[in-house]
Amino acid sequence: MREALQIKSQVVAEIVEKLQKSSSTIVVDYKGLTVEEVTELRKKMREAGVDYKVYKNTLVRRAAQEVGITEFNDELLVGTNAIAFGYEDPIAPARVIKEFMESHPKMKLKMGVVEGEFYNEAQIVEFANIPPREVLLAKLLGSLKAPMSNFVYLLDALVKEKEGQEA
Repeated sequence: MREALQIKSQVVAEIVEKLQKSSSTIVVDYKGLTVEEVTELRKKMREAGVDYKVYKNTLVRRAAQEVGITEFNDELLVGTNAIAFGYEDPIAPARVIKEFMESHPKMKLKMGVVEGEFYNEAQIVEFANIPPREVLLAKLLGSLKAPMSNFVYLLDALVKEKEGQEA
């Protein structure tokens, strides 16, 4: 009995550490997925730098209480749940899950915590629609470059026009 309690307290400590380290934590219901489908999802999560684990709901609730996430309670954290922890890109878990759900409708997105704020299913889906950081930076650079490029093209056209008048 003592050994079981010790193992459970170690798992709670592991969950607490992951909750504190992660920039986003997304909870999904994976009921109905086959082993092959879950393996495929885990592979996609690893490629995106996301940690995907299945824990007992009671242990997750206990760890969430220690960290101060009161929304992971008896009402919302029920059933067959898995948790995706995103460390570098807070949107990565939501993006991978949304993409996976499009081809595997049995999987259900439940809730999540992003940068310390609790979000419901609809809000997490909105996060998943945000393009990756690299795309956003490319768009920003394109927006910053456009006025300068237009100015250079205008100056070039003026120079060519002036050269045409002199000739």
